[in-house]
Amino acid sequence: MKKYSGLIVLGILALFIGLILSIQLRMTAGSDQGGLVPLAKVRGYEAELKMVKDEKESVIQELMELEARLNSIEGEKAEEDEFINGLVSDLEKYKMSSGVLDVKGPGVLITIKDPIVTDEYEQDFSPIMYNYELLLSLVNKLKEAGAEAVSINEQRIMATTEVSMAGSNVNINGTPTAPPYYVKAIGNPETLHDAVNIRSGIIETMKMKYNLIVSTERKQNMVIPRYTGTIKFKYAKPVAEDEKAE
Repeated sequence: MKKYSGLIVLGILALFIGLILSIQLRMTAGSDQGGLVPLAKVRGYEAELKMVKDEKESVIQELMELEARLNSIEGEKAEEDEFINGLVSDLEKYKMSSGVLDVKGPGVLITIKDPIVTDEYEQDFSPIMYNYELLLSLVNKLKEAGAEAVSINEQRIMATTEVSMAGSNVNINGTPTAPPYYVKAIGNPETLHDAVNIRSGIIETMKMKYNLIVSTERKQNMVIPRYTGTIKFKYAKPVAEDEKAE
């Protein structure tokens, strides 16, 4: 009798557990807040992401074609008029300094890698990502040494560039990046190299304090890509000529 009563109790417990699991599964499937995401919804998100990427590539291609057409018109007009030629030349300089043109020249390539991991529990930890302010310090040192253009993982560094931690990535210009980091700087190769490799400088700090693997290469010709984002000014406005006289 005791044997049968025990089986009955186990049966009731199993039925109760099954009922609870069934309720939880129904709640998860019917809720949009957290929980498991249905496969169909994931595929929908993937399709939307692909569509957005395709649209972005199409717009970038159209922009490049329009810019090529504009450059052609500017070149033709510059050949016809010396004054316009001077304006076009000045415009090129402003574009270069603002970061909206691809540039090339001599400089340095700095490669930053995380230390070799020997402990499996430290595989998800990246010293350079969790201390991304080191990248900002490196950029500042390069600019102080006369760097005319700088990029990190092909992201052009500008006055409006934002470098911030977002989840498991470091966002630069709103684009997720991860180690290894390749920092390009155009300028005098010797001056740039010596400025960042000075004793107790930024690179020595990276190596000694954070165990990062850092190398610096002098380059005679490098290409740094243009800034591909949108430059917006919400508060700053140009000052009119009549306002300058006041």
